[in-house]
Amino acid sequence: MPMLTVGAENGAPVELYYEVQGRGAPVVLIHGWPLSGRSWEKQVVALVEAGYQAITYDRRGFGRSTPTWDGHDYDTIAADLDALLVHLDLTDVTLVGFSAGGGAVARYIGSHGTARVAKAVLASAVTPFLHVTDGNPEGGLDDGTIAHFEAGIRADRAGFADQFLTLLYSAAGTSTVSEPQRLHGRDLANAASPRATLAGPDAFGRTDFRPDLEKFDVPTLVIHGDSDAVVPFHVSGRRAAAAIDGAELVLIEGGPHGINVSHADQFNDALIGFLDR
Repeated sequence: MPMLTVGAENGAPVELYYEVQGRGAPVVLIHGWPLSGRSWEKQVVALVEAGYQAITYDRRGFGRSTPTWDGHDYDTIAADLDALLVHLDLTDVTLVGFSAGGGAVARYIGSHGTARVAKAVLASAVTPFLHVTDGNPEGGLDDGTIAHFEAGIRADRAGFADQFLTLLYSAAGTSTVSEPQRLHGRDLANAASPRATLAGPDAFGRTDFRPDLEKFDVPTLVIHGDSDAVVPFHVSGRRAAAAIDGAELVLIEGGPHGINVSHADQFNDALIGFLDR
């Protein structure tokens, strides 16, 4: 099982689990909260069949990576991603971030630049800035909502995960995936560590990625569902595309938050078309 040591906590190594499939130009897929690299299975198959190398990994506290107490801030998340790119000696890579993983793409480029990066993809991403403040009234995520998320996780994490996965795949109140598919996503969420799950809303909810987006100097695709009930298009995808010079925008009609699963064919066509250009 491929593991990369990225640090230590309480005298024990902090390890990230990763997988590399296929050959060709590398595409690193960064999962959302509170899922894992397994959430990209529909993209891995499509990418490898299209002649690309698909790389997935589990962020700290998720999937098979070390369930750390600390390190769930975006500076550390970006540093871990950099360690993976260096370890695999990846260049001309495309970074694809879903939801909270989109924040990882933004903070990586903002902090580490694009020397290794050829293209970027923000999918249903939490960029540019979700927190509602005086300077960001259209952010969409206020302190009360973040506190509500945290209270739900503390009181009944499994129940919260079940409700969240329903919302993840819902468009206009209707599920866009089969019940077994929803339950698969719920199982991935339940496998996350309690600490990583609890730390997520504050991290992706209050991190300002606007300065990071200003540093994007590579071709960028923004892909979003127009019926996203988790990170609505008007507070995220629309604003991110406008903030990045020359960004390409693909809006999936009837798409919920989890468009990489619910609308996988459309998502993959947009992604691979962007990669091929």
